[in-house]
Amino acid sequence: MPHFWDGLLVTLQILLYGSLISFSLGLVWALAFRAPTRFVRWPVGAVTEFIRNTPLLVQLFFLYFVLPEAGIQFSAFTTGVVAIGLHYSTYTAQVYRAGIEAVPVGQWEAARALSLPYGKTWTAVILPQAIRRVVPALGNYVVAMLKDTPLLAGIGVLELLQQSRLEAAKTFQYTEALTVVGVAFIVISYLASLLLRSLERRLVH
Repeated sequence: MPHFWDGLLVTLQILLYGSLISFSLGLVWALAFRAPTRFVRWPVGAVTEFIRNTPLLVQLFFLYFVLPEAGIQFSAFTTGVVAIGLHYSTYTAQVYRAGIEAVPVGQWEAARALSLPYGKTWTAVILPQAIRRVVPALGNYVVAMLKDTPLLAGIGVLELLQQSRLEAAKTFQYTEALTVVGVAFIVISYLASLLLRSLERRLVH
């Protein structure tokens, strides 16, 4: 059981840090999509399309095995968190983009009529409304990230499934171990959804 709790802690850390990266970087991508110059929009679009359309496992292997050849090396845990956060940031970027585009045109016009600075228009008018609209969709990607955490075992991260598998190999009780892992994933997903629903209600009110 100690190994189970160790794996659970690692999985939760991956989920937390990965979510923070994907939500933050996704917003950066979304704002870059609206840059006034195509010399910003086009490269950002190309990069995000490439990341979104290549498998996460390939990206994990690239960051962990190829980057060290260029002198850039991180621990397996850090690499896994960065990879999963970067991968899902390209999806959250589209969610933010849709939320921004859903803000009524009248809000932009009202901000201009009040002579609000460009930065203030975004931080005080547009983004609060956009983010309020996209919280449910972002929650879906939190669950998706959780489901993908076992992929990090491919670079040696001892997350929940890998820890349980190694423990089961000692006793040959794979059914019990995998059942516990499945239940744990369901519970984490449910708790994450409750947390996001609570956040959504707070933002709405």
